[in-house]
Amino acid sequence: MMEDPHPGQHALFRHLVDEAKNTDWGQLHGYRSIQNIEQFKSRVPISNYEKISPWIERMMKGEQNILWPGEIKWFAKSSGTTNDKSKYIPVSYECVEDCHLKATRDLLSIYCSQVPDTKVFSGKGLVMGGSHQVNNMGGNSFYGDLSAVLMMNLPFWVHFIRTPDLSVALLSDWEDKIDKMARATIKDDVTNVSGVPTWTLVLAERIFELTGKTDLTDVWPNLELYVHGGVSFTPYRNRFKELTAKKPINFMETYNASEGFFGLQNDLTKNDLLLMTDYGIFYEFMPMEYYGTDHPKTHLLHEVELNKEYALIITTNSGLWRYLVGDTVRFTSSKPYKFTITGRTRHFINAFGEELMIDNADRAIAFASENTEAAVRDYTAAPIYFDGHEKPTHQWLIEFEKEPKDYHIFCKLLDDKLQELNSDYEAKRFKNMAMQMPKIQRAPNGTFHHWLKAKGKLGGQHKVPRLCNDRSIIDEVLESMEVVS
Repeated sequence: MMEDPHPGQHALFRHLVDEAKNTDWGQLHGYRSIQNIEQFKSRVPISNYEKISPWIERMMKGEQNILWPGEIKWFAKSSGTTNDKSKYIPVSYECVEDCHLKATRDLLSIYCSQVPDTKVFSGKGLVMGGSHQVNNMGGNSFYGDLSAVLMMNLPFWVHFIRTPDLSVALLSDWEDKIDKMARATIKDDVTNVSGVPTWTLVLAERIFELTGKTDLTDVWPNLELYVHGGVSFTPYRNRFKELTAKKPINFMETYNASEGFFGLQNDLTKNDLLLMTDYGIFYEFMPMEYYGTDHPKTHLLHEVELNKEYALIITTNSGLWRYLVGDTVRFTSSKPYKFTITGRTRHFINAFGEELMIDNADRAIAFASENTEAAVRDYTAAPIYFDGHEKPTHQWLIEFEKEPKDYHIFCKLLDDKLQELNSDYEAKRFKNMAMQMPKIQRAPNGTFHHWLKAKGKLGGQHKVPRLCNDRSIIDEVLESMEVVS
């Protein structure tokens, strides 16, 4: 798979099309007569969730052979970050077995090859899970966060080596769950933790409150591995190193979404991810200059270029056909294919031609934090438009876990790093001609927590949108601050 993934990707394409030829979707798009990938591209449109949701709703009501052969009973619920409407991603048996569970085995195998003297199996794994419940749309269908769906489909023996108990792990009230998770796990021998950094930090804070400790390795002496994903780890890396300063642990990143498991870190000394091409997912990559156009062009894996931005498009063994995930990636290597996640197709700021991506923002925040001894818990940024008096700029609403020594220096370092990382931003900032210095506003502790709670988005699958090309998110958060205060 690492040395030559192209034959495997082509064989997978043929398998997926052949498997689905008798489904309603396959019959509509003439899968029986598709001979090659070009025919597939010409017949099957690129879809987002809004376009495919009517088909998924039929599956949730119990209809069979709609997008994938047979009946699909499980759906991963994801509310996204800016849309109030929940998404329900089908999770087939093949997806559970050949994608997510296979990825877990690969992850542990790769980790053991990197750390031969590991003791990770001597204790338990703590997983920041979601919640699940039976849906009310008829049939024998279930939905929940992806982590909850997977927990309910794990082999029975796995539950003996994980913590906490399912009755706690699947609680839907996250405030109650954090407290119960902390109380249930401080007595366990936890050797590895998996979860989104933001919520893992909340759990750590509660554990410190209960134990009086300030280092996680004082609570769990055999802790050696933190597996993270969901948001960029760049702004959080230094904080997690502080939490385990007495006995440094290993960090391992994954790219795991409701739609599938796409990549994992196969070298602990480097931050890019190995593209996993044998998990039942056929890949296409859309150059960002085609995003939003009437006739978008996509590349196959052997056609991608290094250091170029692509929108990720997938065809999966759960019935997602040429599905636009919404993430952007940049390849760092083609032997093997390795990449970094650079942001979201919808989460960027390009109000003034600056083309600021999440990857730029995360790296700049990390740089400014490190050089002012600050720690950022959460942030969001948005444009401030020209008001007739001042030139436009960006507003950064930041909730600090540890305040910077000097806000002015923090802001300057942030701005300088953004100019270093992004030539378009640098051009707009040149001598303040098109944009002035960004403005930073401190958010009181708990701001983003209260905002997520008010929107019903507390939980490991929900993230604060880092960047928004308009002021809809930041104004909503600012308004919630006024209500709380």
